[in-house]
Amino acid sequence: MSGDYRNNSPRPHKPKPFAPIDFEIFAGGVDPSRVSEAAHMSAHALVHHGRGADDPEITRRLVELADQQGLDAIAEMWAESPARSLPGALWRLYALRAATQQNPERIAAYFKAGKEVAEVSHVVAGVAEPPGATEMSAMADTILSGAFDGEFDIALERFAAFCRVVALGQTNHADDAEQSDSVHAAKLTRNSHQLIKTAEDLEHAAVAWRRGDLD
Repeated sequence: MSGDYRNNSPRPHKPKPFAPIDFEIFAGGVDPSRVSEAAHMSAHALVHHGRGADDPEITRRLVELADQQGLDAIAEMWAESPARSLPGALWRLYALRAATQQNPERIAAYFKAGKEVAEVSHVVAGVAEPPGATEMSAMADTILSGAFDGEFDIALERFAAFCRVVALGQTNHADDAEQSDSVHAAKLTRNSHQLIKTAEDLEHAAVAWRRGDLD
């Protein structure tokens, strides 16, 4: 699937399939429509966990499911959700976190290069300072553990700014590599375009969250 960040890095390890009992709280089995419903309900419960979920029983079961199956299993439900939806946004945070943890030095180098580009101030104008790789990973951990109680729209915008800064860094590295390794330069350029698309999706999600219609 082109145009999103999960193509920039190896897909996180596919978890073991859910057992039917894992979906009992959604009362529908494991067909695709019910998995989609589970993706949206789990995303909603997780994001609202720090604020008090609408249904404590669903939240309790989801926490148990995460403990038993791992975050990878829940994230797998989000992977095919629309980009501009709550589970779609959480999948992108999960993928950014995974890519950063897999290649921390490389991502940090791209971020540093992006920050050094003079135009970066225009890229993130009106947005809080983009988090560095370490801070981004820590913030993603907080959100994905259900412990986040800050302004979710601002967090999404900061993740988007992180994407834009890293994309700038990738473009900078691509320019430097063009003469010596054109294949690598082309890959970096493609990745930077994908990150910009991810940033746009996260920015759209932030606007939808403020309107109260990020489902």
